[in-house]
Amino acid sequence: MQKGKKASTPDVRACSNCSAPEGSASVPKLLACIRCCLVVYCSRECQKAHWKAGHKQHCIAKADRAPQHQSAIALDKNTSSEARIAVGQCSICLDPLKDASTCTTLSCAHVFHCACVAELQKFGVQQMCPLCRTPLPLGAEESCEEAIQRYAAISRMVTRGDASWSNLPASAQRTMDQVVMDWRAAADEGYARAQCMLGFVHEGGRGVAQNHAEAAQWFKKAAEQGDITAQYSVGCMFQDGRGVAQNDDEAVRWFKEAADQGLCVAQFTLGILFQTGDCVAQNREKAAYWHGKAADQGFKDAQFYLGCAFKSGLGVAQSAETAAQWWRLAADQGHPQAQLNLGIALVSGLGAAQSDVEAVHWFKKAADQGLAQAQRNLGGMYRVGSGVTQNHAKAVRWFKKAANQGDAGAQYILGDLFEQGSGVPRNDKEAGHWYGKAAEQGDARAQLRLGTLLVLGCGVKENVAEGARWYSMAAAQGSAEAQYRLGLMYELGNGVPQSNVESTRWFKQAANQGHVQAAEKMALARTNVALE
Repeated sequence: MQKGKKASTPDVRACSNCSAPEGSASVPKLLACIRCCLVVYCSRECQKAHWKAGHKQHCIAKADRAPQHQSAIALDKNTSSEARIAVGQCSICLDPLKDASTCTTLSCAHVFHCACVAELQKFGVQQMCPLCRTPLPLGAEESCEEAIQRYAAISRMVTRGDASWSNLPASAQRTMDQVVMDWRAAADEGYARAQCMLGFVHEGGRGVAQNHAEAAQWFKKAAEQGDITAQYSVGCMFQDGRGVAQNDDEAVRWFKEAADQGLCVAQFTLGILFQTGDCVAQNREKAAYWHGKAADQGFKDAQFYLGCAFKSGLGVAQSAETAAQWWRLAADQGHPQAQLNLGIALVSGLGAAQSDVEAVHWFKKAADQGLAQAQRNLGGMYRVGSGVTQNHAKAVRWFKKAANQGDAGAQYILGDLFEQGSGVPRNDKEAGHWYGKAAEQGDARAQLRLGTLLVLGCGVKENVAEGARWYSMAAAQGSAEAQYRLGLMYELGNGVPQSNVESTRWFKQAANQGHVQAAEKMALARTNVALE
């Protein structure tokens, strides 16, 4: 034997019923079926069992397997399938070959009924042509699954960034073309998974031209056979009007088909539709029902929404404890909003045993995932030292993370820290910057503080009129202090036209909210009227 080469291993025959290998101590030699000579057995008992299991209908004597027409007429591999069908009969069932759509031509050029070859592949009959012993082609299922493996290799290449679906390397594109051909052949035989895969690649333009209409066609074929992934995809296409005419009723029908079979994403989707009233009449009870179905299967988004339903009592009996339990299940799976809500429950002690330490744990989990409100809350815990050692530097760092994501609350807090010099050097200019960010998002507290900086010219160029504008925006949102200061500006005509009517209006609104100085102004005004 040459070095570096492996010796070839001869094929080992095995019992067609129990798969016992030939040559073992218990099975020194296998015996062939006397009638067809195509299958082998280790014992008479296995032969009887295999006969009852289905070999009986496929066992054809060797003499009878010679097809009258296929053997009598000289047909070579260049003869068309149509010509073979016209003159032949199936060598498996011995019935005439009539309809080309029901026949298949093997690589050896022999023609059989598709159903006969499929049945042959199901049983222990050796996977080869009954006439010439050429290996049979893969069945629809095996062909589809093998193609999926080749597709997965290309998908990994795209995921790594080594290629894109719209511009695959030539070799990968050739492989993808063959994959699609194999799927189409299996799909044409009615294999639902292949139909679903064809829908998937055409919907996303993965190695083929994007075609929503063709995607919908293949998805529907698979959906009608009960494929739950295809049913959900058809629902999405009807909901969005992609490849089919938009139809809410059809969308809900297919979502329900998949949901009834246990597809959790379909159950969750139905829950969202009933919660929002999109595609269906709003129904909180049904929303909670479907979210509960998906949540019971561990679907974290459904667990979060179900927790929110219990917190607010929407569609279910209100229960802060049950809400916290569902949030904890979702939080354990990494759901950031559930982690935040659980942290809030732990801080307040509503629905869960109060624990600042555990709250910090969950705030940190959500903050590390980039959730701005969790970053702000974590900053707040470091600022006051709740559940952690007080640390102003860490507080500012988390506040800035949230503020840079546009969180108005964090922006206001940063403005306050810089204005007061709390944990950071005092800096009115930096305070004005962060107040301005929050004020533009409608934060009334920031609008009031920004207005004050503008009126006083602290950290920003003095602009009394602009300050009055920000006061009026905060006052319109119900800020009593802003209402009082706006009243003063109208009383004095500072930054706004002087108007006793406007000043009284704003003083009254502030006083009605319990603002002491505004109430004194109103009392003084009444006294002046009485003296007159």
